[in-house]
Amino acid sequence: MSDIIKFGIRKDKKALEEDLVLSPKFDENGLIPCVAMDAETKQPLMLAYMNEQSLKMTLEIGEVVYYSRSRQEIWHKGATSGHTQKVVEIYTDCDQDAIIVYVDQQGAGACHTGRNSCFYRKVDIDASKNPVNLVTTEDFTYDADAVYKK
Repeated sequence: MSDIIKFGIRKDKKALEEDLVLSPKFDENGLIPCVAMDAETKQPLMLAYMNEQSLKMTLEIGEVVYYSRSRQEIWHKGATSGHTQKVVEIYTDCDQDAIIVYVDQQGAGACHTGRNSCFYRKVDIDASKNPVNLVTTEDFTYDADAVYKK
């Protein structure tokens, strides 16, 4: 883990809300949720998690690095596919327990299914439908099987 990047010490609520020092609150598993959004279109691309190491790596290299909960390992987005996410801006919420990173998405998409965004379905909010339906809003932008050699 980087010794170059240092986070602030978490203090009282007022300090967390107003101090200008990044003091992320990682959960009991050492993770913080991170939403990646396209810096130009503001489209949500994906939701993933970071741990302390991946957040520091993101700040150091300027590309988004996550922590894969399923694989239990650091995950440099795009290392396999080439579809990296270059950091444009990073925001944290008021109590610093969530991150939004605006990215310049490289390659054909962020989603492992072959779409630009992981948020390619919307909920049909018509309450009279049971079960609740989803509507696909995005076509494939690349061949996931070819990229990930499934």
